Order: sequence, then C-alpha cells, then structure tokens
Amino acid sequence: MTGVTSWSIGELAARAGVTVKTVRFYSDQGLLPETGRSSGGHRRYGPEALGRLRMIRSLRTLDLPVPDVGRALERDDALEGLVADRLRELRPQLAALRWREAALQLLADCPPEERARRLDLIGAMGLPPDTDLLARFWRRWLFPARLPAPLLAGIVDTAVPPPPHDPTPAHVLAFGRLRAIVTAPCPPGLLDRPPAPKRFTDGFRPAVLYAGLKEAYDLADPALRAGRAPAGGEALDRFVAAWAEAGGARDSAAFRRRLTGVLADEPRLDHYWDVVSELATPPGAPPEPTPGAAEAWLREALAGAAGDPDATVLL
Repeated sequence: MTGVTSWSIGELAARAGVTVKTVRFYSDQGLLPETGRSSGGHRRYGPEALGRLRMIRSLRTLDLPVPDVGRALERDDALEGLVADRLRELRPQLAALRWREAALQLLADCPPEERARRLDLIGAMGLPPDTDLLARFWRRWLFPARLPAPLLAGIVDTAVPPPPHDPTPAHVLAFGRLRAIVTAPCPPGLLDRPPAPKRFTDGFRPAVLYAGLKEAYDLADPALRAGRAPAGGEALDRFVAAWAEAGGARDSAAFRRRLTGVLADEPRLDHYWDVVSELATPPGAPPEPTPGAAEAWLREALAGAAGDPDATVLL
C-alpha cells in the first residue's frame, strides 16, 4: 500500500469484501466519494472510501434504508435518531413474530382433534391479540355514560389483561378463549337479563357501587389467597354496604335477602375471570385472585349469611 493514494473500483471492492456492483451502486447514490478518474475515465477512490464503505455495509446490515444511511454519513448526530426510529418499527414486528411462534407451537402440541378449534380461535383474534374488543365489552357491560372516566378506566384496565411481550402457547389459547367468551351469542338462560345494577331503580348510583365493590374485593383478597371458605366479616359487610349505598338503602336482613336474589351467577363473566386468573398465575402457583373470584366468593358468603338468623348486619 506504500505510495498508493487511490484505488480502482475493483481494488476497493476487494479490500472491503464486497462486489464491484455494490461499490458502483453506492457511488451512483452519492455515498462514496471519488478522488477522481483515471485517464481511461474509470473511477478512483481514496482510503477514506474504504472506511465509508464499511460503515455503509454495517448500517445496511441493520436494514437501514439507503436514504437513512446517507443521512447518518452526513451528520454525526443523525445515527442516534435513526436507530431509535428503527427500534420503534421493529418492536411491533418482533412482537407479531413471537405471537406467531407461540401460536404455531400451540398447534404443534395439541391433539389432532383439537387443532381445528384452536385454529378458529387463532384466526378470529389475530396476532398479537387486539384487546380493544375486550375493552368494548366491559364498557358496554358497565354502561359508561354513568361512570366517571377514571373509575371506568380503572375497571377496564383490571378486566382486560395486557398481552405479554414474550407469549407462550398457553397465552395464545387464553386470549383466544377471552375473545370467544365476549363474542359468543348467549344460549338460553345465559346472560339473558341485564346486569344487576340495571335492575334497580333509576336513582341507582353505579359509581358509588363500583368504588365500594373494589374495596370489598380488596378486603376479600387475603381470604381467597388463603383458600378460606366464604364467610361473613368485614369484606362481606363492605360488599353489602356498597350495594346499599348505591341504591339509597340500609343494610338489613331484609336487604341482604333481596340482594341475594338479585345477585345471581353470571356464567359468562365467571368463565372470563377464570381465564384472566390463568393468565395472571405463574405455572404451578395457586390461582391468582381476580375481581371475579372475589365477587363469586362474596356472593356465596352473602347467600350463607342471608340464611343465618344470627348473622350480623349494619343498621
């Protein structure tokens, strides 16, 4: 190399480990500076072109478009922004690939007789799963026109699990089941009546109800985690009080009997919360309590207390 001040296009290509066609392409794009032309009109390149060509190759390996490569070469501060933009573009693509991999594994692992059903679940929900449908279901169920926005958002956030970044086949199946639950037509007798709050008077205050129910669920959480049977206590008293306060009534034995009749099981919601619990529970761990599990526990506790003449009520 001693005394060599310029290289031909072939010499530059050989030193960079690329083809002559590649060098010519980047030269035509204005990315490689020429030092001049030979007497025969052939391009000549200086040593700085070798470093620049290696930089171009590295940036193209990262799949940066040629115009972005040019900006990175011209401005030292441009590369950071271009890398950040590329990361933002790649993350959704990577998430989609991870979900597809998990879905394929779900199909590979399932018995042949289950494959068609699982394909239906996967095809209906899309990958990654779109949770907007789940959120709309809960907003309709909670009749949001009468709920303060922060309270509604908190309930929906709790009810709609976010899709994990690194899904397993079990996650794919669970989100497919959630979508099927909220879109399935109701068979006779299943959710063929409005939610319990809608069956009260026009003066019913759902915002008061749902704020109080959250407190009751939190109070019931330790009992659920400990696996204790439904029973009276502070959690049940707060549960009943939430309904009483929302309807402008008093907690009494008569009110509890009436409430027991109003709060019938909601099988679709119970099934929904079972799946949410599966999503939240690590493998091998006890089921993670959900608001739905707390609701079912408190309903059962209420049914038992309503039939107990010695049960304590708030007057």
